[in-house]
Amino acid sequence: MALSEQIHLTPLRNISGADAAAWYRIVAASMAHDMPEVPSPSPEQIYAQLTKPTLDSRRLTWLATRAEGSPVGIAGLRLFNSPGRDHLAELELHVDPAYRRLGTGSLLLSAVVAACRAEERRNLIVKVAADAPGEAFCERRDFRLALALDHLLLELDQLDEAAVLKVTEAEHPGYRLTGWTGTVPDNLAAAFATAKNAMNDMPVGDLDYGTENWDADRVRAMAQVLADRGDILLTLAAVHDDGAVAGYTEIVLAQGAASRAQQYDTAVVPAHRGHGLGLWLKTAMVRRLRAEHFGVVEIETDNAEPGAGDGHRSAFAVAARVPGQLRLPLPGPAADTPHDDRKVSTRK
Repeated sequence: MALSEQIHLTPLRNISGADAAAWYRIVAASMAHDMPEVPSPSPEQIYAQLTKPTLDSRRLTWLATRAEGSPVGIAGLRLFNSPGRDHLAELELHVDPAYRRLGTGSLLLSAVVAACRAEERRNLIVKVAADAPGEAFCERRDFRLALALDHLLLELDQLDEAAVLKVTEAEHPGYRLTGWTGTVPDNLAAAFATAKNAMNDMPVGDLDYGTENWDADRVRAMAQVLADRGDILLTLAAVHDDGAVAGYTEIVLAQGAASRAQQYDTAVVPAHRGHGLGLWLKTAMVRRLRAEHFGVVEIETDNAEPGAGDGHRSAFAVAARVPGQLRLPLPGPAADTPHDDRKVSTRK
């Protein structure tokens, strides 16, 4: 009997606490083995990720178990459903290092690709660590590098206090800083949504990532998604004298990860670039974190253009070997696929 025939897949349609706990154990073991520099999500983050709604997308999930029921692998598939992005799916796949090379990863990927084809997706993307088993696994199955990334970490206690103060307090004639926690104030919602659309010119390589179209309602919906997960969204914006939001930066404090902040979007509207607004916003956010969330000691982010940026990037250290996003173009239903077709059980 083939080793993979001893592995059973269960689509998880109603996530229980036990399912989330198993998911966490597998992710933690996998990340500790493949990316020891990067802490895994907390149990609270995993539970929220699995049970709370996502923005303009939905999730499919699978749990792989051995014959006696012990969990050994997981796969999550995010299916984007907004116009312009409904061709795209995003993969998360982990196998417990103690149970690799049993066909578990191939079985999970087979289920994922079959779901993508059923949902008429033409691209499947995934982020993997460089020189780790996941990279080789994906490349053997025809994934190709679409966008190079550095995973970066900024340790706040390593920053030059005087330099931070100097940048934050520098004059920027015609602009003022404002900030909020959670949902954008109503009087800025439309202007902020316009600024969010500036992210559409960020580097995406060959991802075929589509376009995100922001309006005031979508901005509010994103903030609600984060709040429902128990996360805290911090935003600073540079507002021009004419009322336009010229740039902004967002930080998320994830539930259960009090010491590490996640850098979300930072963008400056093209018409307002060249005035040092990006660096001003980021250094002001550092001061805000220190004043309001003194338990935060580091900020993590991904950067798609090594060596580029606004000057703030040089303070970050490379925290992990991340080649970036890999992409698998998906053929039509009649074409050959790079996965094994195997029967999937439906116990849940």
